[in-house]
Amino acid sequence: MKNIAQLHNQLVFKRRVRVLVSWLCQCLPQNANVLDVGCGDGTIAMLIQQQRPDVSIRGIDVFTRKDTYIDVTLFNGQEIPFTDNSFNTVMFVDVLHHTNDPKVLLGEANRVASNKIVIKDHSKNGFLADETLRFMDWVGNAPHGVVLPYNYWTKSQWVVVFEDLNLCVDSWEPHLNLYPFPANLLFDRSLHFIASLGVNQIKQNEAKTKT
Repeated sequence: MKNIAQLHNQLVFKRRVRVLVSWLCQCLPQNANVLDVGCGDGTIAMLIQQQRPDVSIRGIDVFTRKDTYIDVTLFNGQEIPFTDNSFNTVMFVDVLHHTNDPKVLLGEANRVASNKIVIKDHSKNGFLADETLRFMDWVGNAPHGVVLPYNYWTKSQWVVVFEDLNLCVDSWEPHLNLYPFPANLLFDRSLHFIASLGVNQIKQNEAKTKT
């Protein structure tokens, strides 16, 4: 396990962060104030702000680190501790599949966001998708004590929940190129996605009226 984790950190982690930051910078609206749910130590948020100085980000997590790169608030993993429409955008980066029911947090994000929800997560589609995702999750997170419920959804399951919450899929990108060759042949495929979701138009109009 130790050797696998070291190899992952050397060959994958830094590239993954760099690529994710690039994609997320493209998805976030101009001048957005963003809530990063499950932000960890805030590394990704910090790097986004370096590339997008127009964006401000604060985070929440189920436990807080001693040293963080952004302001982080503790929360219980289900209820986002902010009022309706507190943020322009809510962001989840590989967080929702660690929950027992992603719809709960998505519903909370829909309440708190006035404009966008941006999600990076997994799509359980294709040959041995579940087994591959479990292996990736274990390698990347088990050494850090992260809870691993392995709760992966197919794209159709994601879409159904988006529709239930009245979220509009503005973009869905399944080809992120997170891994170097030849690992990308096994671990990229369409197992990852970044989606940009618009909250419903009535809610957006209400938020604009308040401002």
